[in-house]
Amino acid sequence: MSDERPYTLQRDLEEDERHAFWADIVADQVESRNPEEPIVVKGGISPSGVPHLGNVNEIMRGYYVAEVLRERGHEVRQVFTADDRDPLRKLPRTLCDLEGNLVDLGEVDAGALGRNLGAPYTDIPDPFGCCDSYGDHFSTIIQDSADAVGVPIDLVSNTEMYENGDLEDVTRFVLEHRDRAREVLSEYQDKVDANGDYVPFNPICEECGKITETVTSVDLDAGEAGTVDYECTDMDAGDQTIDGCGHEGTATLREGKLPWRFEWPAQWQVLGVDFEPFGKDHAEGSWPSGQDVARNVLEIEPPVPMVYEWFTLEGEPFSSSEGNVILVSDVLELLEPEVLRYFFAKDPSKARDFSIERLDQLVDEFDRLEAIYFDEIEADEDEEAFAERVYPLVVEEPSEERIRLPYTFAAVLGMTDDPDLREEIARREGHVPDDAPEWAVEDALARVEKARNWARRTENEFDYELKRTEIPDHDFDAATEDALAELADFIEEGHEPDEIQGEIYETARRHDVDVGDFFGAGYRLFFDEDQGPKLGPFLAKVDREFVVARLRRER
Repeated sequence: MSDERPYTLQRDLEEDERHAFWADIVADQVESRNPEEPIVVKGGISPSGVPHLGNVNEIMRGYYVAEVLRERGHEVRQVFTADDRDPLRKLPRTLCDLEGNLVDLGEVDAGALGRNLGAPYTDIPDPFGCCDSYGDHFSTIIQDSADAVGVPIDLVSNTEMYENGDLEDVTRFVLEHRDRAREVLSEYQDKVDANGDYVPFNPICEECGKITETVTSVDLDAGEAGTVDYECTDMDAGDQTIDGCGHEGTATLREGKLPWRFEWPAQWQVLGVDFEPFGKDHAEGSWPSGQDVARNVLEIEPPVPMVYEWFTLEGEPFSSSEGNVILVSDVLELLEPEVLRYFFAKDPSKARDFSIERLDQLVDEFDRLEAIYFDEIEADEDEEAFAERVYPLVVEEPSEERIRLPYTFAAVLGMTDDPDLREEIARREGHVPDDAPEWAVEDALARVEKARNWARRTENEFDYELKRTEIPDHDFDAATEDALAELADFIEEGHEPDEIQGEIYETARRHDVDVGDFFGAGYRLFFDEDQGPKLGPFLAKVDREFVVARLRRER
């Protein structure tokens, strides 16, 4: 079989091969191979630092393919490997505890991490002292993230696979065929000489605990599965060098690890992987060598591949080491899990930005998808097909009785603490039907707290306390009172946000009131403050009856 490019979604498909949902395209490719069951969908991560929202890409992309295959009657296992025998190559700037609180390196025992550079993650003490190791700490957060978005992954530790012998046979096979392995890898890495003495195994030094890349000899007849002799030499780690201790020793095949470009195909073989999505960094790096190693060293077929585009956070790349991260637990304080699942249902071949500032737009998109699914709004043919296919995969139990408060309206309700008042306003504004079931009302109002959290996190125009229950103390002159009354009349007629903003200026000028003072009068009436959000758009989002009455100082 020729080399397979991983950009599966960019292929030219015949008319009868097209689907409304990308995961159906991948499922077709998996089924075309007639795989044994259970079909194995895999993802993986090296738990080197904060497991952020970007890492969930791999979990969710695999999940949708797994769900489509299950719909088609297949038994599916979704595996996620924690590549926790990888060495710690540098100190991250930011870490997080199990509750998702980000902390700077200075707030934990950074010295213990510094002393363990070059050691496997699972051999490094947990800097928070709550888990068995550094690797276990961050693997736990990965599992918690999958649970939070409702994805049943089988989290597999690479360290455990080495220690219990699951990877022993394939490691021995690679070493038996190390000449061929060296020849294959030399096509992809300049540092590997096809005729040199490179050995594809990295022992753990028994003296200092660090991983070394220097194997001096191989004896596959020693012990139960063979051993290697090694020297603990320096390790290149980006722009720094991690010193080896110089120890010379012997390690079994369970006391080390395969280099990544062999370890990944070894995982495919041992776990029986049929499909694996991965980021574009692997698409042009590890994937070409991985499928070559699979076919020409391990003599197996690589899984169906799919590359996904990374997405950014507020326009910048996610980076655990640089601290530009947001955790799943953080996001779920701002929106419902189904909205987040919808984000990952979009075409993975397109780059996107995840913006907390503009989170209302994502929620509005989801609400539109839901409304299309229930035939509540008009949509084009493609939108209807996508909603019909994807919505049941995004929401656990679709129900036409559900209620979604518009996100920014929910943020407005979040400006008051009174839950009864929130419900009263939502009903009065027509967002909650009189015959709505109690569960639907509770679910709808739960969005208010999430929208309120969003307002506070972003410090946007909804991050104020709206004085609803009583009119704040004020002392306006006659001209200002007349201007407020006229503005109330204008708003009562019904106008767009920009029109209201412009009318505030015009009303002030007509009544010879200082524009700044007139805005200040508005802020005093609604917030008991001297300043606040952009007033016109804000007043347009608040329930009109209340705005008009407050401008007239009636309640």
